[in-house]
Amino acid sequence: MTVFIFLGSLVGSMALGIPIAYALLASGVALMWHLDLFDAQILAQNFINGADSFPLLAVPFFMLAGEIMNVGGLSQRIVNFALALVGHVKGGLGYVVILAACLLSALSGSAVADAAALTALLLPMMIKAGHKKEVSGGLIAASGVIGPIIPPSIGFVIFGVAANVSISKLFIAGIFPGIMIGLGLALTWWWVGRKETLALPQRKTRAEVWAAARESVWALMLPVFILVGLRMGVFTPTEAAVVAAVYALFVATVIYRELSLQALFRIFVAAARTTAVVMFLVAAAMVSAWLVTVANLPAQTVELLRPLLDNQTLLLIAIMLLVMLVGTAMDMTPTILIMTPVLMPLIKAAGIDPVYFGVLFIINNSIGLITPPVGTILNVVAGVGRMKMDDVTLGVLPFMAAQFAVMFVMIIFPQTVLAPLRWFY
Repeated sequence: MTVFIFLGSLVGSMALGIPIAYALLASGVALMWHLDLFDAQILAQNFINGADSFPLLAVPFFMLAGEIMNVGGLSQRIVNFALALVGHVKGGLGYVVILAACLLSALSGSAVADAAALTALLLPMMIKAGHKKEVSGGLIAASGVIGPIIPPSIGFVIFGVAANVSISKLFIAGIFPGIMIGLGLALTWWWVGRKETLALPQRKTRAEVWAAARESVWALMLPVFILVGLRMGVFTPTEAAVVAAVYALFVATVIYRELSLQALFRIFVAAARTTAVVMFLVAAAMVSAWLVTVANLPAQTVELLRPLLDNQTLLLIAIMLLVMLVGTAMDMTPTILIMTPVLMPLIKAAGIDPVYFGVLFIINNSIGLITPPVGTILNVVAGVGRMKMDDVTLGVLPFMAAQFAVMFVMIIFPQTVLAPLRWFY
């Protein structure tokens, strides 16, 4: 009955068109009434405490860093460097999209920001080169998924706070899976475009490649600073977000000199608005998470799936299928905040490494950003690229299938995630 009331009030509120944050609060109030615990003061206290978290300060600073990189010329130079490296091979622009997505994800950690930048910079070039518009848009959308996987990652920060898992270890553990997903996209792009007969651009000379590398070196040094700093214990993930924002601001204003004071004001406003949305979601979700714990729903979930506890692979497959289903109807952040408190006791009971699960969980939620009908990244690519949503959805299907296949390979072979993590730590 308790589960029915929680899910019924949450899904019912969303079906009525109520924003997810308010739907979470509504489900929390419904649970409080059911448990005879309703107290407005407790509700307000948990709401405020939900956002009162030092690690969550990483969210606004990583978002600010991403906005500065897109406007300040860092993203453009990353794309130019990728073009110089692989733009001349068959289907080269597709490989440029994937390579640039991997590099950009190491700068901002925001799937939406990366997808918007790649669409604006590369979609017109791909169409002009003769690639199909829907396939090009689908590849760019799928490449945006890499953003929350390769560190730094806003998704890892939110999951780490909600699950009480080391954010630094999550960052390190996400590197190799993100590269694997990039390789899976490259293989799929080769398969999709193997019959294309397009004129190839002229290969860049060594001097031109070197010039592009010199131009992008300031942007490429940022992920190196972050990863080395985290590994050496120089700063925490929250402090790394501040370093990323200040570094990006310095490079955009002093080195590249492409960021004006007027643009800087707009960037701060945009980052503040996005942060407000995310933090309101986090605060509302923490109210529901507290009530879920009080109602003992995690223990009920463990009992429900107890037959699978002895087989970690089957349990993870069942959980990932559930997350895939939820991802078709819900955005990444609320999914993380709602499901993490319920699933973590189950993961601990089964003896699964929480960092390993966190990587799989974030990968699945990231792919959820391109699963219709919600598909946040699909909407971004369609809007920025002036495409029909149906065309982007059709074009993304083979790449989405490849990403899910890579994820299930990681489930069957856990060492693909755990071995690199143990090497770093």
